[in-house]
Amino acid sequence: MVFPTKAHHDVEKSSTGDRDTGTGTDTETCYVGSGNAVPEEDFAAGDSLYARIQKIAGRFGVEQRGIERVPSDERTKESMSEVGTMWLSANMVVSSFAIGALSQPVFGLGYVETALTIVFINALGILPICFFSTFGPRFGLRQMALSRFYFGFYGVKLIACFNILACIGWSSVNVIVGAQLFHAINSDFPGWAGILIIALATLFICAFGYKIVHLYERWSWIPSFVIFLIVLGIFAHSGQFSSKLPLATGAAEAGSILSFAASIYGYATGWTSYAADYTVYQPATTKPTKVFLWTFAGLFFPLCFTELLGAAVMTAASSNPVYQAAYNESKVGGVLAAVLVPPLGRFGEFCLVVMALSIIANNCPNIYSVSLSMQVLARSTQRVPRFAWTFLGTCAYVAISIPGYDHFENWLENFMLLIGYWLAIYEGISLPEHFLFRRGYAGYQPEHYTEPGLLPPGYAAIAAFGCGIVGAVLGMAQVWFTGPIGKLCGAETGEI
Repeated sequence: MVFPTKAHHDVEKSSTGDRDTGTGTDTETCYVGSGNAVPEEDFAAGDSLYARIQKIAGRFGVEQRGIERVPSDERTKESMSEVGTMWLSANMVVSSFAIGALSQPVFGLGYVETALTIVFINALGILPICFFSTFGPRFGLRQMALSRFYFGFYGVKLIACFNILACIGWSSVNVIVGAQLFHAINSDFPGWAGILIIALATLFICAFGYKIVHLYERWSWIPSFVIFLIVLGIFAHSGQFSSKLPLATGAAEAGSILSFAASIYGYATGWTSYAADYTVYQPATTKPTKVFLWTFAGLFFPLCFTELLGAAVMTAASSNPVYQAAYNESKVGGVLAAVLVPPLGRFGEFCLVVMALSIIANNCPNIYSVSLSMQVLARSTQRVPRFAWTFLGTCAYVAISIPGYDHFENWLENFMLLIGYWLAIYEGISLPEHFLFRRGYAGYQPEHYTEPGLLPPGYAAIAAFGCGIVGAVLGMAQVWFTGPIGKLCGAETGEI
């Protein structure tokens, strides 16, 4: 990508169009042909540090647009399949396998109730992602910028903070799973080394931006899918699957299912807060139904396939001491090693390496979107190039992951539940706002997204968000706290 100077082109602004078609008025200025919009005064000050950094980045093909709206004439990525493969690769990963694997050792569930929970809760959890993905082509706004129409220009900063924590937290727990696989192959391989390998590879892809992320995600699901099929074939042939784990009844069983469902929902719906980030370059005329269905297919199949497989494999741990010992030693990575390495030898170890590297596809959306959330916080953070925030976000989750490597199981369980809480509140505010108050897409004026006075004040949304947190606290069942409503639905404590 060549980043032109004013000597080559004049600065221009996009024209005003019909807001119902998503063309709107683009208030940002950009260099013609650069495909990158940055604050207007930074172009005027061509010798500013910001401008110099962006010029250097442009020479290396690094995406320079951040939270700024994508003009309608730049929404030209017509291939709808890349929308589906984006989510297919991000979820055809060992992290999804690990979520399903939690059902037996953590929640004590049999396979029947586990399978039903996985299928129905995933279908419910991904619906908001599919819906908000339709906003990208229509308005060219990233999810956090779009959220200003629900929470206001200033209120959305609170939501952005939650999203930053979510992106960094998901990246941390994901990279720990990958590091466990490396450790399962070689017990002398330190966890921090596996974390660094995955983190640096993810950083390299995300630094270049939207197009490279989509390009990587378009193909990375294939080797992961092949290896999961190998796991399925070997495990099915081994005869270790136990479908006879008892179906319990009573309040404790209800609590276990609800807690597992919260983990499944939190993982599935976790992409909601950056759903529109990955469709903003689709044409403004793209039918919302197509975006919705491609997104649904790209999410539902890999989530159900990997989680059901993970739950099936872990049923063997209840009666097979080898699997149980492998889980105690290296968690999910150890169990996969117990399945693959004895019958396949060195090729089984190669499969584990590929599965560990599949975490890159899962972490790319997290680390790309954390930079966009950082730019929503303040005008000063928007003036920091997007790729710089990508680097700092990577440093943050690596710093968290290394000391947290030995505490994966409890961390994962508790974090999933907390993420599900805040995203459910976010969805409960934004969806009624869209359908009841704005009455569909026609109720938006996307050109107002940078104007605090033309956006909602956000008082009602923030108050509702606070009420949602109170409700979540009353109903939660965590190892450190169980609310009064939570006690009515399960055990006396959150310890399952």
